[in-house]
Amino acid sequence: MLYSRIEGEGKPLLIIHGFLGMSDNWKSFSSLYAAEVFQVHLLDLRNHGRSFHSEDFSYALMANDVFDYCQEHQLTNINVIGHSMGGKVAMLLATTHPELVEKLIVADIGPKYYAPHHQDILAGLNAVDFSEKPDRNQVEETLYPYIPDFGTRQFLMKNLYWATPGQLAFRFNLSVFNAKIEVIGEALPAENHFNKPTLFIRGGNSKYILDADLPNIQKHFPNFKLSTIPNVGHWLHAENPKLFFEETARFLSNGIFKN
Repeated sequence: MLYSRIEGEGKPLLIIHGFLGMSDNWKSFSSLYAAEVFQVHLLDLRNHGRSFHSEDFSYALMANDVFDYCQEHQLTNINVIGHSMGGKVAMLLATTHPELVEKLIVADIGPKYYAPHHQDILAGLNAVDFSEKPDRNQVEETLYPYIPDFGTRQFLMKNLYWATPGQLAFRFNLSVFNAKIEVIGEALPAENHFNKPTLFIRGGNSKYILDADLPNIQKHFPNFKLSTIPNVGHWLHAENPKLFFEETARFLSNGIFKN
């Protein structure tokens, strides 16, 4: 069963992190949504965070893990927020189990295929030699040539933990990601559709959702709305958390609309 953090009482709201992320990335949002009378479930997907590691890794399996989690916790009529890879998981969950999902929010990812583009990040992570028992500063020094962006490095270093006294490790399953990185870019199956209210929210400086992608989104999600947060990139919820929360909370409260 997936690891989760649960906060609040009310309508179930599941939040699904992106590639190399975990539930901790969304802690600051949990109390905000809980105050809006949601029971918030922050999930760690398989091979991420505190959830189980497996050699099997695919969107079908991740979506099924989330479905099983809902069954175990007796959740129905859920709302789902998914960012990046988590958005792909959320799309697949909603299109394969539409009876489970009431409203869907997809943050800065589309249903299309994305070519592999995490090579520098994986190279940096693989350059860390934990057999030398580096401390956190030494891990960051190793990552820096591959990942010069400070925010991205800090995001990745949140995955560090003390596996044993004096021995750091990454929480995610790096060996599986190395072997199956092509999974991350896979498209939503062409025949999948979800007709209930859906919000796609993108960063104004991000290239993940282009205007040219909107017809394809419309095909899969005919009852969708697009919102753009200006002056932010792919990590839109971290770069402008106030506007991200306002946009998503408004949709969750009022999300009945027709384009």
